[in-house]
Amino acid sequence: MNILFAAAENAWGGIFGSLREKLPTHHLTATGRFAIDSLAGVDILIPTMCPITRDTLASADRLRLIQQCGSGLEGVDIAAAAEKGIPVANVPTAHSGNADSVAELGIYLMIGLCRDAHGLARSLQARKMGQPRGRALEDQTVGIVGLGGIGQALIRRLKGFGVRMIGIKRHAPQEAQAALGLDWVGGPDQLPELLGRSDVVFLCLPVTPASTGLMNRQTLACMQPHAFLINLSRGGLVDRDALEWALSSGTIAGAGLDVFWQEPPDPDDPIFDLNVLATPHIGGSTDRSLQGILAGVVENIRRVEAGQAPLNCARP
Repeated sequence: MNILFAAAENAWGGIFGSLREKLPTHHLTATGRFAIDSLAGVDILIPTMCPITRDTLASADRLRLIQQCGSGLEGVDIAAAAEKGIPVANVPTAHSGNADSVAELGIYLMIGLCRDAHGLARSLQARKMGQPRGRALEDQTVGIVGLGGIGQALIRRLKGFGVRMIGIKRHAPQEAQAALGLDWVGGPDQLPELLGRSDVVFLCLPVTPASTGLMNRQTLACMQPHAFLINLSRGGLVDRDALEWALSSGTIAGAGLDVFWQEPPDPDDPIFDLNVLATPHIGGSTDRSLQGILAGVVENIRRVEAGQAPLNCARP
């Protein structure tokens, strides 16, 4: 089968090379960029970060599966694929170890902001010792928006820091509070309350039409001036201009970002001159996560080859 990887060969921790090793009888091609010229003759598409629109699918003449190397399917027109009888599948974060890796990066960003990573670098450059003073984590309130795989992985790790944890869950928040041992869980309409109570806010929810631009001027204004916002999910959750306003005006103290409004972001964007601790969308790029993702992708490709239904398919 012909498998098209819509990225450079070295993207996503080198998973393309691992796929070649696991699938030696198949023909794998990388586009070299997050774009597709044609799907003619392609049996399996791995879209990575490339948008898969109705127009993109028009050239598909034998496509049997769109298989994401991870969980994010917000760039795929699932309805258009369904009309052509093409299943769309992912590898859920909880199945691959991806959630654990993303949560670990979230801890890194939280500690980096609380200990003023930029200030530390400036002190070393200026030969100043014992500066700057950081913020301890114990007794801080951490708000987690989205209590799925990544949110739950964060909760497990945060318990050792002596923080209070509160959350937002779309369905059955009271049941989630009891099951996860949180101090408080509200529904989506109670987001302003969580923002106002939190010292650190993590975004761990998927991008949907309802959640796009969730953090805008109105919601950012609900946060405390000393609070940090950390986005581990998708860049579309945060309005870029509103975030720059919040940081430059002192509405919030800083932000940790592994995902961005456009990817890759412009390195000269003035927002990076503010208190932003940024990483290049590497939350899930660890040895453990990539092994789990690789296993999920390979299994579905082999299932399609054998005439079986792929696992973890999305519905329109």
